[in-house]
Amino acid sequence: MARPCEITRADIMDIDAYAKVRAERRRAIVEVKKPRRIAVGPFATFYFECFDTMLYQVQEMLHVERGGEAQIADELAAYNPLIPKGRELVATFMIEIEDPVMRDRELRRLTHIENHIVLTIDGEDIAAVSESEVERTKADGKTSSIHFLHFPLTDAQAEKFKQPGCKAMLGITHENYNHMAGLPEATRAALAEDLD
Repeated sequence: MARPCEITRADIMDIDAYAKVRAERRRAIVEVKKPRRIAVGPFATFYFECFDTMLYQVQEMLHVERGGEAQIADELAAYNPLIPKGRELVATFMIEIEDPVMRDRELRRLTHIENHIVLTIDGEDIAAVSESEVERTKADGKTSSIHFLHFPLTDAQAEKFKQPGCKAMLGITHENYNHMAGLPEATRAALAEDLD
């Protein structure tokens, strides 16, 4: 059974009640996230999101920023779009380079990398669709180190992906970053729970 696809006000814990279970929630979400992280090449990582990861993020933002009731609507508007809606997978894609000089150089070489990302399921390619609320590549060609991607699946692709042992790969085909990685079975199984 798929996870819920939208956080509502009723899902949000009171800030004081959340503070009491925060450490426990952090430990639990680490386990949820483990199979949902896929490295592709030396410095690109996909973090596949779900209801649980986004609810945790919302609760953390409320805990840290303490904006109260007025903040809740903004957080839901920001994070609900990153919850899979039954026939898609959603990932936060990060270019993770510690050294600031190297990071700046590489981000300038990876112009529009978000348009060169594909999920392959049993030989069929699904192109990533980038969130379009903000242009992630600047006029000078420098891309962002963070992108939010949707992988829309057909019914047939979703059914294939749900099958144990289904072969799936993530690929980046940018001329300056051409890498791919297979999804381990634990990852496929975890992501399959996001599908109706």
